[in-house]
Amino acid sequence: MSKDLTRGMFHGLPIALGYLSVSFGFGIKAVHSGLSVFSAAVISAMNLTSAGQAAGVDIIAAGGTLIEMALVQLTINIRYSLMAISLSQKLDGKFTVPHRLVASYGITDEIFAVCSAQPGLITPAYMYGMIIAAFIGWVGGTILGAAAGELLPASVSSAMGIVLYGMFLAIIIPPAKKDMRILAVVAAAAGASILFRYVLTEVTSGFAVIISAAAAAALGAALFPVGEEEQ
Repeated sequence: MSKDLTRGMFHGLPIALGYLSVSFGFGIKAVHSGLSVFSAAVISAMNLTSAGQAAGVDIIAAGGTLIEMALVQLTINIRYSLMAISLSQKLDGKFTVPHRLVASYGITDEIFAVCSAQPGLITPAYMYGMIIAAFIGWVGGTILGAAAGELLPASVSSAMGIVLYGMFLAIIIPPAKKDMRILAVVAAAAGASILFRYVLTEVTSGFAVIISAAAAAALGAALFPVGEEEQ
């Protein structure tokens, strides 16, 4: 168990380093939205979802409703449920229901990718090691960024805050360059978001995210259906 835990933490170290820089940007964004360093740290400790946290802070800053918050988080984070279902095929017999519930907290895009690439079955200790490393990087970066956001000049902290959006671009640009269908869906979502930003301004930011994502996904499914063989 100790060996698996250590190996998991070692494999999670690159993830932690990446999270450190990205969550630094989230910490700055959080304090600029009126949250305290402590509140930003609690959000990161309870979520581990960059896009969901960024959207959630926007809703908090805009005075959105709890229903709006719940729908936005469901829309953005539902992919983790699919990852968990896929990853369940690689869990060994030690993964009892309590272990599965605890491990589900730490399923992120990066942890899912690394675990999926491992040969053989995954033990609870190995996955806990990765989650611990990722948690330290994500929450630690948030605290550092939030503290810096309160101390650095506004011009500097605003420039640092763009790191979070740079990560979002890094996620969508590579697959969009390889597949025109993905590019079309991304462009549709961006166009809908711009429409809500500058034309349909009466729609709150949270519902704008939900509608833009759902509309772009529906358009992609209609125009580019995935055949059974391709799937």
